[in-house]
Amino acid sequence: MKISLNWLKQFVEITESAQALDHLLTGTGLEVESIERHEAILGGLQGFVVGEVLTCERFMVKEKQLSLTTVDVGGETPSQIVCGAANVEAGQKVIVATVGTTLYDHAKGVEIFKITSKKTYGHLSEGMICAEDEIGLGTSHAGILVLDTDLPNGTPAAQYFNLEADLLIEIGLTPNRADAASHWGVARDIKAKTGRAITLPSVEAFKVDNNNFPIELIVEDATACPRFCGVTVDGVTVKESPEWLRKSLETIGLRSINNIVDITNYICHGLGQPMHAYDWNAISGQKVIVKTLPAGTKFTTLDEVERTLGETDLMVCNGEEPMGIAGIFGGTKSGIKPETTRVYLEVAYFDPASVRKTAQRHGLKTDASFRFERGTDPNAKLYALKYAALLIQELAGGVIASEVSDFYLNPIADFSIPVLYKNVNRLIGKTLDKALVKSILESLDITIQNEDENGFTAIVPPYRVDVTREADVIEEVLRIYGFENVELSENLGTEFLSGFPQKDREQLQLRISQVLAANGFNEIITNSLTKPAYSALIKADLPNDDVEILNKLSEDLGVMRQSMVFSGLEVLAHNINRRQKDLKMFDFGKTYHKINDKYVEKRHLALFLTGNTENETWQLKSQKVAFHTLASAVNKVLGSLGFKNLDTKPLEGTATFEYGISYVLNKKEVAKVGLVKPNVAKKAEVKQHVFFADFDWDYLFKQYNDKATFVELPKFPEVRRDLSLVIDKTVTFDQIQKLARNYEKNLLRQINVFDVYQGENLGADKKSYSVSFILQDYEQTLTDKVIDKTMEKLMAAFEKEIGAVIRK
Repeated sequence: MKISLNWLKQFVEITESAQALDHLLTGTGLEVESIERHEAILGGLQGFVVGEVLTCERFMVKEKQLSLTTVDVGGETPSQIVCGAANVEAGQKVIVATVGTTLYDHAKGVEIFKITSKKTYGHLSEGMICAEDEIGLGTSHAGILVLDTDLPNGTPAAQYFNLEADLLIEIGLTPNRADAASHWGVARDIKAKTGRAITLPSVEAFKVDNNNFPIELIVEDATACPRFCGVTVDGVTVKESPEWLRKSLETIGLRSINNIVDITNYICHGLGQPMHAYDWNAISGQKVIVKTLPAGTKFTTLDEVERTLGETDLMVCNGEEPMGIAGIFGGTKSGIKPETTRVYLEVAYFDPASVRKTAQRHGLKTDASFRFERGTDPNAKLYALKYAALLIQELAGGVIASEVSDFYLNPIADFSIPVLYKNVNRLIGKTLDKALVKSILESLDITIQNEDENGFTAIVPPYRVDVTREADVIEEVLRIYGFENVELSENLGTEFLSGFPQKDREQLQLRISQVLAANGFNEIITNSLTKPAYSALIKADLPNDDVEILNKLSEDLGVMRQSMVFSGLEVLAHNINRRQKDLKMFDFGKTYHKINDKYVEKRHLALFLTGNTENETWQLKSQKVAFHTLASAVNKVLGSLGFKNLDTKPLEGTATFEYGISYVLNKKEVAKVGLVKPNVAKKAEVKQHVFFADFDWDYLFKQYNDKATFVELPKFPEVRRDLSLVIDKTVTFDQIQKLARNYEKNLLRQINVFDVYQGENLGADKKSYSVSFILQDYEQTLTDKVIDKTMEKLMAAFEKEIGAVIRK
């Protein structure tokens, strides 16, 4: 959300620096993401000053008349300037761009050049006398801008034109703070924090001049539209907005359209009250009817897109046809036009759930829907309507030509919330004075009733849609009191630690993150919402049902993920599309499952590997990542958790993996690693090979033992022996490893394949593994006799169990 500091100052006094204001707002829960200087004119007229033409001599260059002038710009000596404008004369007050000033193309928003001291047509020129388009105040280049002023020469042009720089404050508004989605809303928090008064524009001047052009108001769905206010303004002139209004909107990134539409936007962002202006003559039958229409009805919105309405879409209609989607977007026919002379203003309260569903169904996100679907203030509608009408009279002329319509059949009640002082102190962690608690709440427009020694009843206005429980009221006290004012105790009692888990999940996750980062992996954080089509593609791997979202943001984010694979693939696709094809990534996240009408969350660690292992150099050619590249990382993770030499088995019949293995701990599958099937990767628009590992993080954490064990370093040397085994192609290294460990459990420390060979001389169904065996005795030095006996036992096992031929 964007806030203009100058606009904000119209509601509340602000004396703080930008840094102090950042701290103040962030402390109240309105996190400031950035504060940027915003110039009304590009460059802020830096280097432009008021000058006086002292002398002016004409001269000709190739039939072109120029002027050699001397101009007092407030310096010790006048500046000599060559000017090409025909209207320059001695004695004029002008705007001068001094040496070093940057000139801009204001239409394109780009820098053109800098003024330098140089010879022009044979004369030294030390600046430029400016036309209005060169300053950025207009488009005319007919001649220089001549001023009528007594300001001293050298006065900055920004001062003459009364150009005040603004600060644009970007606030990361959380969904619960609908009350702060406006300049008035932000001002309310500043008022609560500082005790300063809020100033609202007066609407006492509002009066109905006549009732010549009434509009009959009919609300058929009072649930979806609890309140609707309207009034007619006649005799208006649609034209360009005044400078102050244009600047206010442009500062927060809105384009000025005309004075009527700009006023509605000004009310929306100033007061947080979305409103709409209709051309009165386009309202057939002089009726406004708020209702739903049959499903399939066609309606063209202001963006000239024809939309098909649903049966629950609430519409604002006239006597014959729809005029706008309630709370979201107007239609093309009833909008304000240059020839409009009579305006019907609407300010309403629409049910947030109704607006949210309709906006999502049509894929429409507007400033109005942003506020309506979070909740606006139902009790500020009449004030906003009257203020808008007065602004229209001021900027467009006209008279109030109808009585005010106000449909409010069932007024929205305040929230009544019982609060106990002991709970205030318990949740805040500090005993606060009761008077202070009440003072803070009253500064937030929350009144106190039924107070006694134990507590009170908080009466919360309905615009605070996020304050409905006792804990919410206490949070309001805390955010205004200040989190930083709650001291930490020097001593923590054991009662606070009794329920803490012995193992720290966050610390373990951090440690594994460091292991992966040290091996070149980058962490990603992915969205838990995903496409239903993803789970449908790998349904064979997902025995549980999808967890569907009831209030979907879109169909592409309609379910909670059941697998980590697609979230990571989408990140890979994003990077690959930007020519980053060599990627090593990891993601700690959750999957979500519906099992027999119960919802289950599971934690995972996912690894993704694609592209090349290293960048190509003159010494080393690039190599594609392979299964064992990722398997090595998986082993490092498991080893860091204290799990070594886990059993493995091939992945078979899986919809996710082309091939791979799974790691088994206590007869439970704890990790899968392999190549993602091409059709699965392609679904996420990834066209290169991707290796993926998925860890059952919940189970690994459960089995993890954080007790450090220390083992004395071996005193006796290890011995390596190599064997070349000719075996059937169907025999896996995992079988060789398990067989070796079964036959030799005391001395065998490590097994590794260092060469694989397949060739015609071995036979089509054979392969050769060169395997190294590391032997070591922790108690004594191994003798040749013991080593030979151990290797003979292993060779006999290989020959007997897997039919290996030992090549000497």
